[in-house]
Amino acid sequence: MSASRVTARGFSLIELVMVVVIIGIIGAIAVPRLSRGSTGAEEAALAQDLAILTQAVELYKAEHLGKPPTTKAQLTKPTDEAGNTNNAQVYPYIYGPYMLKIPSLPMGTNRGENDIVTTGNPGDNGGAGWWIDPDTGDVRANAPDSDLTSDGVQINTIKGGQLN
Repeated sequence: MSASRVTARGFSLIELVMVVVIIGIIGAIAVPRLSRGSTGAEEAALAQDLAILTQAVELYKAEHLGKPPTTKAQLTKPTDEAGNTNNAQVYPYIYGPYMLKIPSLPMGTNRGENDIVTTGNPGDNGGAGWWIDPDTGDVRANAPDSDLTSDGVQINTIKGGQLN
């Protein structure tokens, strides 16, 4: 009777190391691409939110003697011609509301904020998501100059939903 030798088949250490290295290379390539995708989505959301806010401000100005809104309530509640707000749409509060809610700033230092400021310059007032020029009604992200798009454009310079 001869003893048969049983050989164990498996992976060698070199084969396992090669697999780990290949997985690491794939991960190093994939992670930056995924993060660029989320940045692009944030920039698209910023452009869309700016366009929507700009339309609401333009409509408000058309119904309020050319004056832009100075508070969030003036866009989300009924107003009279002078811009005074009321919770119910009864005379003389016959204008608006122009939006159900103000969108949150989708990117930058003040990300998640949805309040409006009209003083100073964009980025001067922390804690608010949007800045409206009190003279022209231009809508901008209320963000410091250091908040940039993936192309290096300051997000507080983008107007009306147009990415430069």
